[in-house]
Amino acid sequence: MVSASAVKRSAAAVTGALLSTLLSTSPSSAQDAPPVLDSGDTAWMLTATALVLLMTLPGLALFYGGMVRKKNVLTMVAQCFAIAALSTVLWVIAGYSLAFSDGGNLQMFIGGLDNAFLAGLTPDSLTGTIPESVFITFQLTFAIITPALIVGAFAERMKFSAMLWFAGLWILFVYCPITHWVWGGGVLAGKGALDFAGGLVVHLNAGVAGLVGSIVLGRRVGYGSDSIAPYNLVLSVIGASLLWVGWFGFNAGSALSAGSSAGMAMLVTQIATATATLGWMIAEWVVSKRPSVLGMISGAIAGLVAITPAAGFVDPMGALFIGAAAGVVCYIASVGVKRAFGYDDALDVWGIHGVGGAVGALLTGVFAVEAIGGTPGMLEGNVMQLWVQLEGVLYTIVYCAIVTFCLLKLIDILVGLRVKRDVELEGLDINLHGETVRG
Repeated sequence: MVSASAVKRSAAAVTGALLSTLLSTSPSSAQDAPPVLDSGDTAWMLTATALVLLMTLPGLALFYGGMVRKKNVLTMVAQCFAIAALSTVLWVIAGYSLAFSDGGNLQMFIGGLDNAFLAGLTPDSLTGTIPESVFITFQLTFAIITPALIVGAFAERMKFSAMLWFAGLWILFVYCPITHWVWGGGVLAGKGALDFAGGLVVHLNAGVAGLVGSIVLGRRVGYGSDSIAPYNLVLSVIGASLLWVGWFGFNAGSALSAGSSAGMAMLVTQIATATATLGWMIAEWVVSKRPSVLGMISGAIAGLVAITPAAGFVDPMGALFIGAAAGVVCYIASVGVKRAFGYDDALDVWGIHGVGGAVGALLTGVFAVEAIGGTPGMLEGNVMQLWVQLEGVLYTIVYCAIVTFCLLKLIDILVGLRVKRDVELEGLDINLHGETVRG
């Protein structure tokens, strides 16, 4: 028979072992533990990365291709395709390093070159709970779509060679620094600016560049006439639909894990997009007496843009307000403001991405919920967050506008920006690529 003292000694041993186990897995020791690969997070991020690439190829290519004239459809598709290739190579050579590595004395402005040519990357390198290789590729898809968005502003009139020079230089001198400011530990990150998936980095950045580009190149020949009409809106609807689906990878993927943050980001993305679609449609119906297909898909993109900076910080009610504001404000910017000032932003890059990105960034400071993203917004008493968001918007606008203007002027001196008048009249497809769309 086992004695009572032996039982007590056994119980004490078990209790000690349990306490030791609990202490070894306490929050403090868990925080000190090195990151561990999570297969679920990795699987989701592989999917999200493919979804974001889908946004450019074929999503944006079809969206833009359907909105230009038939004689320029292939040019728009070619520009998106070429930018995807060019951005990839530049991201490997220096882009990733400039955006996400330690910049030393220049850390507040730009990263260094320690990771140029992806130096230091190994199969076991991790970013959080996912392979660094997946993180690099995910961020690459953002670097692909951002310059591809810009070309819609000066569609149908820029040389293909000039476009390649511009896209390449812009990625290195505008996109990478602003990415570093927001996501790489730079100046805006230090100020506490909130940008979950790229309202500043991608959309406001692209919108400002598009506006500057459209002004520098000037209007298309025949601008304002009935001859400038979309070639095939069915293509644009298909492209917009692919963008809508791909945007779940864009926003929910920016959580970098398959958890509650990704789930909430997906929900608010859907809500804001649907609300903005209705907002633009109703505004156009009231003003123009009919709802257009082009208006509905434009409203959807406006909602997707506006919720992008807020996706990891707001709740469904905030998404409703952000979507409604984006639909109406972007409609006014793309129709009324553009007409009043007379600039030829061909595919409304500034009106949708620039204005939508700014609206979303500012309203993030209003509707941010501490229980969701860890930072309260103005409605929860943190009035200063709205000021921080405004600073982020202004920093992005000023830097992007100045550097974009300088790059365009430099390229104009070196190779020329705009095609000749007869080339523009006949069409860029046949003259720049020797091909045309038939049928």
